[in-house]
Amino acid sequence: MLAIERRNAILARLNTQGKVIVSDLSQEFGVTEETIRRDLEKLDNEGLAKKTYGGAVINQSLNTDLPFNVRKRTNVELKQKIADKIAELIHDGDYIMLDASSTATYVTQRIKNRKNITLITNSVEILLELADKDDWNILSTGGALKKGGLALIGTSAEKMIRGFHVDLAVCSSKGIDINMGITDSSEKDSVIKQAIFSAADRKVLAVDSTKFDKISFVRVCDAGDVDTVVTDTQPAERWAEYFRENNVELIY
Repeated sequence: MLAIERRNAILARLNTQGKVIVSDLSQEFGVTEETIRRDLEKLDNEGLAKKTYGGAVINQSLNTDLPFNVRKRTNVELKQKIADKIAELIHDGDYIMLDASSTATYVTQRIKNRKNITLITNSVEILLELADKDDWNILSTGGALKKGGLALIGTSAEKMIRGFHVDLAVCSSKGIDINMGITDSSEKDSVIKQAIFSAADRKVLAVDSTKFDKISFVRVCDAGDVDTVVTDTQPAERWAEYFRENNVELIY
């Protein structure tokens, strides 16, 4: 196993369990405890974990971007449940946009049986997922590759997105708050999500229940600016009331 693969596996464990122990990881991966300490130190330096005596704990900051292959293994059941609901909104012949979130990848897997779909995405993972779909019209946004994110970002991607109009767009976020709205950890990601939403008749926010009442670094838009919020469980009544007042459809 390469060092980067081991660190990603450790990070996935941190996201699942919240903490790791050096001695346990040493035995599991068959490397010295010193090697594990170096792995944890690197994760600490990157802001992904916090070293503790004998191990590490997850950095729970909403302003930190996890690698895509780690995000893909986090809250999987919640994301798959959300993806199932979103898939029901997409029909044969639709024009859609999907962001580079792991939830959007699950949506893609759920709709591969649809016919005559036109899809625009900045997700490299989704492009790979659909490489065998010769009956779809699949467009990549182009742009700069985001480090560790399998996402295409930047002005080229934004310009391409704003040149199109689609029936439905799906984006995720790091947080949703009644006062601060929908937020994300990266300004470049936020700009792309704004562009995707602006290009769609129906704006769909995919957000699991852990993101409610959380605020990340950069504001995307008001929570009432989207048309539909799809989540995994019923949110608090004040959220249901907020969505009713702002004519936002809530699906869970």
